[in-house]
Amino acid sequence: MNYLDHFFIDGRFVTTEGRPRRDVINPATEEVAGTIAMGTAEDVDQAVAAARRAFATYSQSSREERLELFRRALSIFDERAEDLAQLTTLEMGAPITFARQAQIAGARAHIADAIRILEYYEFERMAGPTLLSLEPIGVCALITPWNFPVLQIVTKVMPALATGCTVVLKPSEYAPISPMLFAEILHDAGFPAGVFNLVNGDGPTVGEAMARHPGVDMVSFTGSTRAGVQVAKSAADTVKRVHQELGGNSANILIEDVDLESAVTKGVLGAYRNAGQSCTAPTRMLVPRHLQAKAIEYARRAAQSVVLGDVTDDQVMLGPVMNERQYERVKTLIDRTIAEGATVVTGGSERPPTLDRGYFVQPTVFADVTPGMTSAREEMFGPVVSLIPYDSIDDAIAIANDTPYGLAAYLQCADLSKAGKIARQLRAGQVTINYPAWDASAPFGGFKQSGNGRECGEAGFEAFVEVKAIGGLQG
Repeated sequence: MNYLDHFFIDGRFVTTEGRPRRDVINPATEEVAGTIAMGTAEDVDQAVAAARRAFATYSQSSREERLELFRRALSIFDERAEDLAQLTTLEMGAPITFARQAQIAGARAHIADAIRILEYYEFERMAGPTLLSLEPIGVCALITPWNFPVLQIVTKVMPALATGCTVVLKPSEYAPISPMLFAEILHDAGFPAGVFNLVNGDGPTVGEAMARHPGVDMVSFTGSTRAGVQVAKSAADTVKRVHQELGGNSANILIEDVDLESAVTKGVLGAYRNAGQSCTAPTRMLVPRHLQAKAIEYARRAAQSVVLGDVTDDQVMLGPVMNERQYERVKTLIDRTIAEGATVVTGGSERPPTLDRGYFVQPTVFADVTPGMTSAREEMFGPVVSLIPYDSIDDAIAIANDTPYGLAAYLQCADLSKAGKIARQLRAGQVTINYPAWDASAPFGGFKQSGNGRECGEAGFEAFVEVKAIGGLQG
């Protein structure tokens, strides 16, 4: 890949002389993985102008034309899948097995799902005597995070392009390497010039310029709630649509009728996926009070079974957190929770004793956590699980909902009738019961400060269309 210090604007990789440079740090080694150029508001102007020119024709392209582009993109994506996985490991320290099987395989599943939906999606439908025309909203500014650098891009870019929109993408400056390869894939697939554009940079400069830009019709942002608030404020003056997928602090309720050892083990390992750097991580494990002692022991065993180390080793399960700032933040939150009286079952804020470099955090389990403690209130975004006792189902539901977030919730319950009743009372955009197979089409988004709008599946298409009502065509 020869274009890391370029931007992709109007169908070509453009040089970036005079732009400041930024090193990309491999968090597993603390060494430089590459260097990118940091964009300016002027770069955003050029990208938006290219997207607006392309929109005039691309928005009128046929379903068949778009499907041909998407199928070529998927074929090239498959050819470059191992390259994408290796780059993901390089730039964010994801263990290579996780990079292959979750980061990149998940992205591929979303591309395939977008193709499946585009094959049948009704862009025109009748509502009584009125024709409803679902039309592309326009130029979309897409701002994506570092924790799933390719997958999060795919869940925004592909529905936008499928519906006829054109886009300007700003990936995270912490994980911009694999996104540049993704730009190559779309270029090689033959998407017309200006349909997809990429400008690297930081939030206060490039992200702000995208959100404020009068030539942008929609902003789709994934990241922290704090940054999401700023994006919404910046976009308000031009009354553009704002779609946000923000923070979370998900509860995982274990009902006493389940296999406790299995439920606890799966819950702990699930919370450690991607080093806990997932907004849907099941970090708050709610267990009946009389089962706490057993749950603590099962959680200890699960955490201590996790393999840390060289992230290029197929057997390693847990990588580092993303950067030094995140590393210090997670350690601070762990120490604060300890100071508040939680019991450290295993782990803690000290560096794993077997590692002398990299931003690795020990797989940590807390017991005796109360709903007011830091780990129960804050989004940890690290490999931390908090065991919280409850006394009744109503108590568990109240604890689960006692959070400013509402992105995801988990429920382990053998009685599916009971599980359904509980799930309907949880204030979260996704409720997952008994660890089912992942569904790439399930709408993804949250309640409360976890954002607004939905991604993935048909809901992902609906995010990028406007509804036009046309009356009188029936005579």
